[in-house]
Amino acid sequence: MSKEVIQKIIDGKIIAIIRGISSENIIDLVEAISKGGVYCAEVTFDQSSAEAARDTLVAIKKLTEHFGDKVCVGAGTVMSVEQVRLAAQAGAKYIISPNVDDDVIAETKRLELVSIPGAMTATEVEHAYAAGADIVKLFPAGVLGAPYIKALRAPLKHIPMTAVGSVNAANCAEFFRAGCCGIGVGGNLVNKKLVEEGRFDEITAAAREYAEAIKRL
Repeated sequence: MSKEVIQKIIDGKIIAIIRGISSENIIDLVEAISKGGVYCAEVTFDQSSAEAARDTLVAIKKLTEHFGDKVCVGAGTVMSVEQVRLAAQAGAKYIISPNVDDDVIAETKRLELVSIPGAMTATEVEHAYAAGADIVKLFPAGVLGAPYIKALRAPLKHIPMTAVGSVNAANCAEFFRAGCCGIGVGGNLVNKKLVEEGRFDEITAAAREYAEAIKRL
């Protein structure tokens, strides 16, 4: 299963990062994103609120039940072993974190899910991969810049990496040219105001812009 999920992520190239969106709007949001050509969705945990964290699990469960194999759903900002377990029970296929936590990676792999921890330096990237990460998320990519990532990948090209943080439709090609196998996109794609106002056509248009940018690579 994990190999199939990894392939879906690599083939899809774009993970939509869904943060702060109620489970009540989650189906309409992901429907809009998928219409635009984005088929991976990461629903993030809010670490500051137990209620919001519970709603993340509701959202993941809703998405997996509604979309099945059409959309590859994962959990984001996963910071504990317990959250890995809860996300797995809700149906998440991959676990994304902003940091490298050996216990989180180990539990993710024990449950046969795809592990995508966040790292910045060469030491962190290698540590994550040695601990069992399938893909390493370079974060914050926009601050690091494509030249940094290209230099980082020179000795670490055997490690699959995605770029996350300040990635938009205009600059995403730079990160692929630097050697990334995918990107994660948050507010530039999943606009909370547009969701609240029901302007899902605009979200579809934004997703399509990313999808078209990827096709031009």
